[in-house]
Amino acid sequence: MVNHDHDENLREIDVEDRGSNSNVPQGDNWMEEETSEGQLMVDMYQTPDEIVIQTMVAGVKLDDLNVSIGRDMVTVKGKRETQKNVDEEDFFYQELYWGSFSRTILLPSEIDVDAAVASEKNGLLTLKLPKIDKERQTKLKIKAV
Repeated sequence: MVNHDHDENLREIDVEDRGSNSNVPQGDNWMEEETSEGQLMVDMYQTPDEIVIQTMVAGVKLDDLNVSIGRDMVTVKGKRETQKNVDEEDFFYQELYWGSFSRTILLPSEIDVDAAVASEKNGLLTLKLPKIDKERQTKLKIKAV
């Protein structure tokens, strides 16, 4: 689902995503502590025509993921809900990140916001962001009025 913001150079893409956080709080109430957001790990690369960003979002509903893009920046925000059906004393390990996450990425070149595409398959979120070709020129046809 795509929502256009008030700024014509900003576009939001609602999908699903989740981050990981290796800094698990210690102490008796570490499961209740949610003072900071987790940060997503991403791969970002370019092709001749686009910038591609990929991140793992397994376990996150698409409705709980929000991707905002501008011509030079991308922000991915979301929340992964934990199932509270296991008592704390029954865990041997609890290493997965649960809660809110976000990641803002500055892009190496400007992109065409309106042509950007987000897709999710098997827990992998892929953003394809077409580059703006600043060298491209075209002839403008003049109409008589």
